[in-house]
Amino acid sequence: MASMARIWSFLFVVSIIGSSFATEIESEEAPSKEFVLTLDSSNFHETVGKHDFIVVEFYAPWCGHCKKLAPEYEKAASLLSSNDPPVILAKVDANEEKNKGLASEFDISGFPTIKILRNGGKDIQDYKGPRDAEGIVAFLKKQSGPASREIKSVEDATALVDDKKIVVVGVFPEFSGEKFENFKALAEKLRSDYEFGHTLDAKLLPRGESSAVGPTIRLFKPFDELVVDFEDFDVDASEKFVEEASIPVVTLFNKDPDNHPFVIKFFNSPNAKAMLFVNFSSENVDAFKSKYRDVAEQYKGKGISFLMGDVEASQGAFQYFGLKEDQVPLIVIQTSDGQKYLKPNLGPDQISLWVKEYEEGNVLPYKKSEAVPTVNDEPVKIVVADNFQDMVINSGKNVLLEFYAPWCGHCKKLAPILDEVAASFQNDADVVIAKIDATANDIPSDVFDVKGYPTLYFRSASGNLSQYDGDRTKDDMIEFIQKNRDKTAHQDTGKDEL
Repeated sequence: MASMARIWSFLFVVSIIGSSFATEIESEEAPSKEFVLTLDSSNFHETVGKHDFIVVEFYAPWCGHCKKLAPEYEKAASLLSSNDPPVILAKVDANEEKNKGLASEFDISGFPTIKILRNGGKDIQDYKGPRDAEGIVAFLKKQSGPASREIKSVEDATALVDDKKIVVVGVFPEFSGEKFENFKALAEKLRSDYEFGHTLDAKLLPRGESSAVGPTIRLFKPFDELVVDFEDFDVDASEKFVEEASIPVVTLFNKDPDNHPFVIKFFNSPNAKAMLFVNFSSENVDAFKSKYRDVAEQYKGKGISFLMGDVEASQGAFQYFGLKEDQVPLIVIQTSDGQKYLKPNLGPDQISLWVKEYEEGNVLPYKKSEAVPTVNDEPVKIVVADNFQDMVINSGKNVLLEFYAPWCGHCKKLAPILDEVAASFQNDADVVIAKIDATANDIPSDVFDVKGYPTLYFRSASGNLSQYDGDRTKDDMIEFIQKNRDKTAHQDTGKDEL
């Protein structure tokens, strides 16, 4: 279940702010020398073990985002090769069969995924920086240096603390002792997510109590209260403080790229996610903001995170959830197990009552579904969320079901083969060949583990479920179905219906 939640988060974030991950890249001549190391299962651990700091991209050759990242990643590797010390960038084709063990070891659930490996691979962190060459270089230079920088002057503080990002600063009477060591451990642990600094003089800092002598952890942020102090230096407690304080009471999603890091944090949270979509240019938007913030404050620390999205910037979200603009203003709550709850066309004063009804279990789940086809007489039957139970689970038939995406090249290649398989079973009443657009319909993710497209599952008439991972040829698929189907009285005649 946790794996599916990570996949959902990845796909959703890519869908709504994908442009920041995959900007169009101008064509340029590739450098004659490749600076990105190519690793595989035969040399991965040996190579990683030789480096205190190495960055590894896990990619798939068919992945569009990977293709767009590739020249930027190579350019960054070239620039970082002359850094002092050099920063090594590497890549692994996680789609290749021999490397799937590595993909599993590093919990790769989407492409591209970039990992920062330290201390010979003993410490592993997700890369959460930019995807353009210059941004990658700047981010990794900071990551390869000290986890926390000393602030010795107002200029140092100004360079570190600005009004667009979260910065964590430790204020100490001296740079020694258990609390300082714990702060350094915290900085090392969270350095991929935040910038850290430490100082002996709180007067150098732009905000907060200037007379503080510490030890104090001071968190600067560009929203809500702009500065928060914390004095528990237990690493787990301070990590929890930083993580909770760095999420806005209400995360805003609009076209401002400065908000995107907080949107990503919102979707990486294990909490249930409440999302209110309104037109930010409407007359009553301030009333929505005020009422929604009141509700968010009320449920703070109770397992729900809140986001408010502008309709203009949220088209990816609408497509992902199967929503329509005539439902705006609307609120959606997505739980960690994938359930969704929806209230369309609500007013500001209805927000609190509806969230309360959801919390009390009085709201029915919402299911995204295409319309049930009125005519479904092609050899390959169309399944949608609203007829999934009838056609697959309760059909009493042997069903081979393809989960596909309309944009997937492998799915398009499989389509005529699947048609041939379906035609072969056209006179067999006990076998159904079907397909479902997994991007346009909700699927039972607790039963069907769909991590890529196409994914094929076979469910026998008695309910035995197996994933088809054989060759995608007509003969192999027919053989698999015949081997795994339930035997019926119709088959016992010995007649070959094929």
